[in-house]
Amino acid sequence: MALSRRTFSALAGSTALGFALGGSGGPGAPAAYAARSVPTGPAPAPPHADGERHTIGYDHHSLLVDGRRLVVWSGELHPFRLPSPSLWRDVLEKMRAHGYNTVSIYVAWNYHSAAPGRYDFTGVRDLDLFLRTAAETGLYVILRPGPYINAEVDAGGFPGWLTATEGAARSTDPTYLGHVDEWLTAVNGIVRRHQYTDGAGSVLLYQIENEYDGHVTDPTGPAYMSHLYRKVRADGIDVPLFHNDKGRNGYWIPGSFDTGGETGKWLYGFDGYPSPSQPPPDWGDFGIGGLKGGATASPRTPGFVPEFGGGWFDPWGGVEFGGKGYAESRRTRDAAYERRFYLTNLANGLTLHNVYMTYGGTTWGWLPAPVVYTSYDYGAAIDEARNVTPKIAPMHQLGHLLQRVPDFAKLDRAADVHVPGLKAYHLTNPDTQAHVYVLRNDGADEVTSTLRTAAGDDVELTVPAHDARLVTTGLSLGKRKLRYCTAQPMFVLSAGRYDVALFTGRYGEMAHLVLDCPSEPFVQRLDAEAAWVYDQGVLHVTAPLGQGGLTRVLVQRGESDTPLLLLFADDATSLRLFPRDTPSGTVLVYGPALLRHAKVSGSVVQLTGDTVGPTGLEVWGPRGIASVTWNGQPVRTRVSLSESLVALADMPGAPRPALPALAGWRRKTENPESAAGFDDSAWTVADKVTSFSTTAVPAGGPVLFADDYGFHYGDVWYRGRVEGDLSDLESVALSYSTGTQGMLMAWLDGEPLGSHRMPVPDARTVRKGSWTATAELSVAELRLKKKAKTQTEREKRSHVLSVLVRRMQHDMDGGSLDTHKAARGLTAVSFKGASPKAGWRIQGATAPDPVRGPLNNGGLYGERKGWHLPGFADDGWEPAVLPRADRGMGVTWYRTGFRLSVPAGVDASVGLVLEDDPARAYRVQIFLNGWNLGQYVNDVGPQHTFVLPSGILRTRGDNTLALAVLSDGTSEFGPGVVRLELLGSAAGGVPMTVVDSPGR
Repeated sequence: MALSRRTFSALAGSTALGFALGGSGGPGAPAAYAARSVPTGPAPAPPHADGERHTIGYDHHSLLVDGRRLVVWSGELHPFRLPSPSLWRDVLEKMRAHGYNTVSIYVAWNYHSAAPGRYDFTGVRDLDLFLRTAAETGLYVILRPGPYINAEVDAGGFPGWLTATEGAARSTDPTYLGHVDEWLTAVNGIVRRHQYTDGAGSVLLYQIENEYDGHVTDPTGPAYMSHLYRKVRADGIDVPLFHNDKGRNGYWIPGSFDTGGETGKWLYGFDGYPSPSQPPPDWGDFGIGGLKGGATASPRTPGFVPEFGGGWFDPWGGVEFGGKGYAESRRTRDAAYERRFYLTNLANGLTLHNVYMTYGGTTWGWLPAPVVYTSYDYGAAIDEARNVTPKIAPMHQLGHLLQRVPDFAKLDRAADVHVPGLKAYHLTNPDTQAHVYVLRNDGADEVTSTLRTAAGDDVELTVPAHDARLVTTGLSLGKRKLRYCTAQPMFVLSAGRYDVALFTGRYGEMAHLVLDCPSEPFVQRLDAEAAWVYDQGVLHVTAPLGQGGLTRVLVQRGESDTPLLLLFADDATSLRLFPRDTPSGTVLVYGPALLRHAKVSGSVVQLTGDTVGPTGLEVWGPRGIASVTWNGQPVRTRVSLSESLVALADMPGAPRPALPALAGWRRKTENPESAAGFDDSAWTVADKVTSFSTTAVPAGGPVLFADDYGFHYGDVWYRGRVEGDLSDLESVALSYSTGTQGMLMAWLDGEPLGSHRMPVPDARTVRKGSWTATAELSVAELRLKKKAKTQTEREKRSHVLSVLVRRMQHDMDGGSLDTHKAARGLTAVSFKGASPKAGWRIQGATAPDPVRGPLNNGGLYGERKGWHLPGFADDGWEPAVLPRADRGMGVTWYRTGFRLSVPAGVDASVGLVLEDDPARAYRVQIFLNGWNLGQYVNDVGPQHTFVLPSGILRTRGDNTLALAVLSDGTSEFGPGVVRLELLGSAAGGVPMTVVDSPGR
């Protein structure tokens, strides 16, 4: 059978034990801390909204769901970074298929609230829909609604309007708490309908606050945390609560603040983003211990990392990854990194593990915090375009291991072992006596060494440089016992009358499996690559991993009547093996790029999923299955020697849809606000003299800060009426404050005065969130151009100073210092050589877009007039051809339309690519069908490709692309090359609903 292969790097897990569950638990059992030991047994079934009551408890080892041990294997996904609800299902189904049993999400306050008391949970902000989809997919949910989330989003998730309110945030200030309570009331009204405890959904855990360390040593912190705890409980949230400690500080452990007498429903969690250049740390039971040791800060709760590095974010200019962007993040934090770091966590008893990020997505519009640009790909296992990357392999293998091997939910430290050249961890399950060894190579060279197991076997194995390996002994492979295997077990399951065990490793490795067989079995090589020998009660099986795809060996008779099917796969092959439980029994599918659903209906196995290239299909399932359908179409099959159904022909892959060239551009210059005669009478008068900002108001005022006048996102315009004699004016000093890569442009009486921009972050300033500068702009040349005829005219003339500030975003408030309240926009204006009087008006974004939300638009003239919307009539604009080589200072818009005809049943991911000479200084705001999908800065980068999410992008219909180009006048400007690029294509996908994109 010809099966497509991708060269992925990956990791495996351990194997399953089918012991019956005993001890306490089950429906109706207490949800508090488990006072007596719960034996090892099967994990709970995947969650769904079943209408039944469930309990969630814990002991030191793990969570206990209905009395069964659950290892949480979670991935972070932010719905607000994927503004197409249909695609939520796509990513969730990919996560479920690749071994995750949980999804963790932030809920961003700023995304849902455009003004105090206004909360929008409709459309792309439909939290109820996301939670329903997660439950339908069979994933638990860890919900993290803040109020502060950080997350590299504007103001750390605080709404823009909060920046202009009195009261210290993240404190017990009553004004702040009043706003917080309103927010939590709105969120919790939705969440309580989706709690797993009452069977209405799959919300498993709930986080209050995030990385809160600003008031730990004074009474404010405990009182604030207690307020949040009581508020959430009063709103009907009854699942366990937790906080995510910013590092290993021992902050907010159980008992550190008042929970109103409630015990046993508060978990301690901490986060960590260790560098790939450093050895993986021991942050659990093998660590340094004490409050600073990670999990040891809370010895009666299970080890919990609500955030563990699945990549890292990249700043403007790309200094974090040498200008190479997220591809370098993915390379440095690759599959080997995951094996080494995540296995170390598991070896240290961390059984609640959330990978941040698993899907990073796009920080579109004005969502990004100052420290990041538009893409939030993060170097994650699933890239921004929703493609599964090689990094998914360790997650896939470990996830299926932890779901199907109950031993891993209850491991204790065992006797130390010494393996020359490697760091070794040894654990054992006290109930099953299975042994687990994690062997880590922190060196730069491959190491071949020998492990002496607890049973006395000497096992020779090789661990590549900066990698790790998991070895298990004494595991039950169904009715038989594994002695050891040099490859890593990924799952053991029962399919029909067979026990099936899968072992994985790197391509080309030779797997050596040793099975205890007191009676000689009947062994069949189902694939030529395998070899076996039976000697003195032990069966030895060898198989080269990956050569020929999947290698199968069938073991029958001997001491067991249940046949055992041994499967051997390299990492790429393992990614095409999908176990799925159904009410009729377990189905195991081999071949496609993704299995989304499996259902057994009578004798028919109904499968849905994705293919990328031509691929075979093999299915093991319950007894009596006789036929298979794939995405609704029958598949002709034969029956194999292991009683699987094997497709007689390859299933087709996905076509590569043709993408049109972008042509037919129309162009129009903007910024009429710079003209002296522009009518600004409807603009807001900037006449305040006090502010709640952390930025000082200049002596004599006025307050010019944009947030104080209700303009919280995007560009803001200022027009100053300057009265007096300017004949001796030498320069104008414009002080301003922005996020990273902010800029300003100024005009005096309609003539360009000059521009200024903030510097590109370097390694020292990469975390800087607020940037301040004073642009001193000379008027000497301008005065020569516009010299007045008489002294009388100079004395009487009224002048207009126009200033456009690209304010970028608000700083986050990670230190609980109200840093999100730092001013944005102009902060002060002064004149050198003259002392005129100036009165100011200000204009930013108009009313928030009712569909796209408050963070979509800024205050450019074109945005205020709807030039970015698909229904705008641009017939009168001049035709234009790209690339361009223009000169000048200001704003120019370009619009074009294009049509896509992606075939039905094909999931195509499309990106927009912008390329130009990096010496040309300009930036582009990208609007697709009215949605602000990102900002391109040509001479800064590193981002050149912008994902256009399906649903916003009409893959079968007409689209409108609008580009707002800002040039500071220091160089020629473009756009240069602007083109569409296919970022991925799969046959299958999910049903797609176009996101509402009204024309006005």
